[in-house]
Amino acid sequence: MATENVIYNKSYTFALKIIEVYKLLVAQKEFILSKQLLRSGTAIGALVREAEHAQSKADFLHKMNIALKEANETLYWLMLLKDSSYIDLTTFNSIYPFSEELVKLLASIVKTTKNNLNK
Repeated sequence: MATENVIYNKSYTFALKIIEVYKLLVAQKEFILSKQLLRSGTAIGALVREAEHAQSKADFLHKMNIALKEANETLYWLMLLKDSSYIDLTTFNSIYPFSEELVKLLASIVKTTKNNLNK
């Protein structure tokens, strides 16, 4: 359970950072991309939380896999927002590494869970 707690804590903290960026974007009157970022960036933690009470190992794997997809999608939105100058490099650099870390952690959890299911 230690891994799930680490991923839960990191994804929750990340969601708070995403909300901060969302507020900045809304203040700039950017509503479409900001909603996409908010949705994918906060979904990660929600899915991790759901996985804590999964009905089976397969259900846990499914939820973590979706969280991984959401984390990867968040990387895309962050890059797009940076490259379109909606967020500056400082803002991007303050959040992007956290998103990359979540992708790596979730990929590891998914891989380990798959291996355990196949035993």
